[in-house]
Amino acid sequence: MGGGAMSRQEDGIDWDDAYANAAHIPGAADYPSRWAEAAAAFRAGAFGECDLPYGHHPRQRFDLFMPPGAPAGLAVFVHGGYWLRFDKSFWSHLAAGPLARGWAVALPSYRLAPEVGIACITHDIAQALGVMARLLPRGPIVLAGHSAGGHLVARMICKDIHLPETVAARIARVVPVSPLSDLRPLMRTQMNTALGLDEPEARAQSPVCHTPRPDVPVVIWVGGAERPAFLDQARWLAAAWPGAALSIDAARHHFDVIEGFARPDSPLTGALLDAVPT
Repeated sequence: MGGGAMSRQEDGIDWDDAYANAAHIPGAADYPSRWAEAAAAFRAGAFGECDLPYGHHPRQRFDLFMPPGAPAGLAVFVHGGYWLRFDKSFWSHLAAGPLARGWAVALPSYRLAPEVGIACITHDIAQALGVMARLLPRGPIVLAGHSAGGHLVARMICKDIHLPETVAARIARVVPVSPLSDLRPLMRTQMNTALGLDEPEARAQSPVCHTPRPDVPVVIWVGGAERPAFLDQARWLAAAWPGAALSIDAARHHFDVIEGFARPDSPLTGALLDAVPT
C-alpha cells in the first residue's frame, strides 16, 4: 500500500467514518473552545512555567506545573489530534488531578504532520522526556496520552525507543487513553494524505507490533461510547501486550473520556497514580 489515501469504501468499510469522532458526538464543535477556556483559567491560577524548550522548533515546548512542596513524581500528559492538530494550550486543566495529589505535571506540544512524519513526532516526545527528567531528576515518571497522544506514550516503552536508561528506568506507569495502537487502518483514510504512512512505516510506528518494556504497568483506558474502531484499537493493544489492563469507561465518548484527569479522586487519575511507589 502506498503513502497516499486509499478508497474510503475499501472492504465495504467507510474508513474515514470509522475514525471520525466529531461527526458522532453531540455538540462536538463546542469542545475545543471549552477545552481552551478551561485550560486558560487553570493556567491563570497555577504555579509553574510555560513554553520551556526541549528543541529548536517553535512547537518543541512544554508547560510544567508544580505542586506546593517537593513533588511526588512527574506526570506527563500528551495531547491527541491525529498528529495533525492541537497543542498543549488546550489541555492545561487536565493537570489539576495529579497536581492536587502532589505530582508535578508536564504537557508537551510537538511537531505536526504533514510537516514531519509520525516517526519524528515520536522522537519529539522521547526528546521532551529527556529534558523533563533532567529538570526533575528524582522520583517516578508516569505517562498519559489521549488518542494520538495515547499512541505516543505507548511508544515510549517500546523496546525500539532509545530513551536514556536513567529516564526509562523511572517510568513507573503508562496510561494510553483511547490510543491508536495499530496505524495500518489509517492508511485507508483520507488523513493519510497528510500522515504519509506506508506499510513499513505503519508497522514500525504501531505499538501492537512492538514488545514493551516488561517492568512497566500499562492501563489502557477507553470510553464505552466511543467509535467501534477506537474500542478495537484499545482491545488490540491489550491483546498484544500481555499484562496490560483494559478499562472501558461506560458512557464516555472520545471527547469526554479524558475529563477525569482534572479531578484528583477520579478513577482515571487513580489509574495513573494509585500504587505508584514515590
